[in-house]
Amino acid sequence: MASLDELNPRENEIVKQLSLGLSDQAIADRLFLSLNTVKWYNRQIYGKLGVRTRTQAIARARETGLLKEKSLTPRLQRPQQLHFTNSFDGTRIAYAVVGSGPPLVKAATYMGHMNFDWESPVWGHWLAELIRNRTLVRYDERGTGMSERNVTDFSFEAWVRDLEAVADAVELDRFALFAMSHSGAVAVAYAARHPKRVSHLILHGAYARGWLIRDLTPTQREEEKLLMNLMRVGWGQANPAFRQVFAMQLFPEATTEELRALEEQMRLSASPENAVRLETEMHRVDVRSLAEQVQCPTLVFHSRQDAAVPFDEGVLLASLIPKARFVPLESKNHLLTEQEPAWKQFQLSFRSFIDD
Repeated sequence: MASLDELNPRENEIVKQLSLGLSDQAIADRLFLSLNTVKWYNRQIYGKLGVRTRTQAIARARETGLLKEKSLTPRLQRPQQLHFTNSFDGTRIAYAVVGSGPPLVKAATYMGHMNFDWESPVWGHWLAELIRNRTLVRYDERGTGMSERNVTDFSFEAWVRDLEAVADAVELDRFALFAMSHSGAVAVAYAARHPKRVSHLILHGAYARGWLIRDLTPTQREEEKLLMNLMRVGWGQANPAFRQVFAMQLFPEATTEELRALEEQMRLSASPENAVRLETEMHRVDVRSLAEQVQCPTLVFHSRQDAAVPFDEGVLLASLIPKARFVPLESKNHLLTEQEPAWKQFQLSFRSFIDD
């Protein structure tokens, strides 16, 4: 019998698609391969598993544990309570409350969606961890998800005010605050402005200064322009090729299923126009002075080989926040996958910090 190590990652992906009952052509279309390549992989898989048909291959894969459940962690066990509130300028913000225990607020990211996040291989394990023994409050960013899409103000100040609106709507006096990527700057600003309301601040893959505030080379500035043009042209297209450029930056070591889930969520979460406007504002963020004003205990995570936000930017952010604890993660992913060792490291450090 084959062991887990005998099939390479691509062969494992093919076996998963076979188990779904897909034809060779459907698998080729889904994984962006040629039909002949899929048939070649099938022969390799049959040989390694010692079988002659796809039915036998699926049965053998299940016997040996090669086929696992899609998720390693439990998903939402009770219905989330979906609500709406108006921000300072009347923009409708969608937010949800679920779980029980001390409150934890997750600052919004623009690749989120209240209706789809729980079942997503991108976000599901994050939410399952955040809800553990806590009441989780999260919301869709303005212009994205279930929040109002027709928005004129995409400023950083508006993002901070939206977080304020949600915290006020839930009537939270004091809570832990978790943020990822660009929302880390929003969380820093909120914690600096409301020191009595934030008990703990946890940041992952975050930064104090946006792309255009950093010391960029001319080549890097051209890269920024190219990426913005890619978003304008390809974000909303049915063909995922354009969105995969961004997905690979965030998820270089993800499975094909995870990459497809992320690029699909990108399309669902925001229009091309809103995505460009959000990304443009992210590149101009600068909260270095506000980071120095944060008073609550702070934990900062950052992947050493993060392709989306350089590791040095995470180090800089942690160095600016008084007494912040910094945890480097051995990963290339901006968004940690559920299977990688860095995810376990994140869970242990996160639980120890927030339960203290």
